[in-house]
Amino acid sequence: MSNVLTMYNGPKSMKRADDRGPERVAAMVSFADTSGPAPSAVYVERDLPPGGVPAYLAARGSGVRTFALWSDDRRRERVATVVTRSATGGVATFHVLGPQGELIGTVVREKALRGRRLRTRWTVSQCGGPDAVGLKGRIVWWWLWWLALPFMVLVLVFSVFDSVPGNEGGFARAPRRIRWRAHGQVPLEFRSRGDKLHLHAPGVDWRLGAALIALLRSFNSGSWDRTKG
Repeated sequence: MSNVLTMYNGPKSMKRADDRGPERVAAMVSFADTSGPAPSAVYVERDLPPGGVPAYLAARGSGVRTFALWSDDRRRERVATVVTRSATGGVATFHVLGPQGELIGTVVREKALRGRRLRTRWTVSQCGGPDAVGLKGRIVWWWLWWLALPFMVLVLVFSVFDSVPGNEGGFARAPRRIRWRAHGQVPLEFRSRGDKLHLHAPGVDWRLGAALIALLRSFNSGSWDRTKG
């Protein structure tokens, strides 16, 4: 059975009228299967540098991301931290650290159209485990998407004004599904319908999974960590 992770951005403000402290953390990652070590949810927010939000937004343009993962929305316990090891030439390497700074795993993102590669490549490795490599979107769907570009403007206009509940851009959205493979297995899978990350392998650390879906959602359209507030 897979543990399914879903990320919710939450409202822009989580501060109630009777609150006197800082705003609560709005972004949340929920876990469908909590029979193991995973909690029901963790809370994710930007770990801002000394320059605050402007410095964070300036750095993220080159691929830099820094997140804190909390056990609750009041920041009572930090369960993990995502830091950028390097980000240059279209390749960004992220470390997922435990509460004591121990390395849990590494995530590497290589942009599309780099070298001979047409698709964005994500490599996920957990300490002591093999590398799992995933490519964004199936190649056949990418070819169809590129061929349809002349009609894409009309599709986008329709998507903006289409009020059908659950509409996510439909055909206008580029392929986003990712299946990671390691030694012939599929330990991880990101499905674009619902933006859900499936942890198929029971040995995948839930903190690494939460960090991965936060990273994936930060590079998609409408990224949760892009707000100026």
